[in-house]
Amino acid sequence: MAAPLLLLLLVVPPVGLLAALAFLARPRGVRVPLRGRHVFITGGSSGIGLAMATAAAREGARVSILARNAARLKEARDTIRAATGQEVGVHAADVRDAEAVARALAESGPVDVLVCNHGVFVPQELEKQDMEEVKWMVDINLMGTFHLVKAALPAMKARTRETHLPASIAIMSSQAGQVGVYGYTAYSASKFALRGMGEALQHEVIASNIHVSLIFPPDTETPGLAEEHKRRPELTNIIAGSSGRMKADDVARKALNGIKSGKFVVPCNFEGAMLAVATAGLSPQSSPLMAFLEVIGAGLMRFVAICFQWNWFSTIENWSYSLLPIDYLVTSS
Repeated sequence: MAAPLLLLLLVVPPVGLLAALAFLARPRGVRVPLRGRHVFITGGSSGIGLAMATAAAREGARVSILARNAARLKEARDTIRAATGQEVGVHAADVRDAEAVARALAESGPVDVLVCNHGVFVPQELEKQDMEEVKWMVDINLMGTFHLVKAALPAMKARTRETHLPASIAIMSSQAGQVGVYGYTAYSASKFALRGMGEALQHEVIASNIHVSLIFPPDTETPGLAEEHKRRPELTNIIAGSSGRMKADDVARKALNGIKSGKFVVPCNFEGAMLAVATAGLSPQSSPLMAFLEVIGAGLMRFVAICFQWNWFSTIENWSYSLLPIDYLVTSS
């Protein structure tokens, strides 16, 4: 089967390839409306979550936000109300607590667009990182998402049957969920896992007209980023420091546009778009044009990826060499 398909790609001209991809691309592209619908956002009291909640409220959505800190939730509600004139539902819960999450979703009512935006990040080499800290990240970033999706799904499915409108489950990953970087071992593991979850989940919910979106932002100017830099290893700063940052409002705009378009992979900048092509693999793709770019760009992007890895490994080697004691260097020479 693979050999004939490969031969087909080699001989079919671009127009024919686009036509084939228009037939093959799945799930079909949709528009997920926000106006008049219930958008539930976790991590909604600050940063990207607050920016997404504000933008969704401006579009006429009924917005609910969830976070752990009740006082910050109330501040966020006041901020959104002042910016949009819309009322906002607030729910204080820890996403690690499945029962608390289920209660919050029951109180808020059926959800049309679920945005799993919560997340924590403490960068450090695995050898130096306490395992309780690793478990903390996995429990919030991964298990918290499972708790939310599982609790929300029954009412979401009933809602799509009732309204005949597409719904969305959006999961906030990270560019560190597409490529591993020095110092991000635990964090990348928790974010890479979300992709596997999202790919399998899309198969399970597409018959209910629910579309999964994975959002991959770069470093974003949020309070969490400031805390991250206090612990970030110096070598991580050297390797990852060249990547650009984005403002929370810009990430929120890109994320909501991707959700409304029913995109599975939602990059937030040019670097993210290249990563999306490089890591497309067997992911769903609703856009024939993006599928075309993935097919023709796969080989080139693999070469670019190898160049990046060469640079990163060279940086690590030089850094490690600079830390060796002088007497060892003299003896070795």
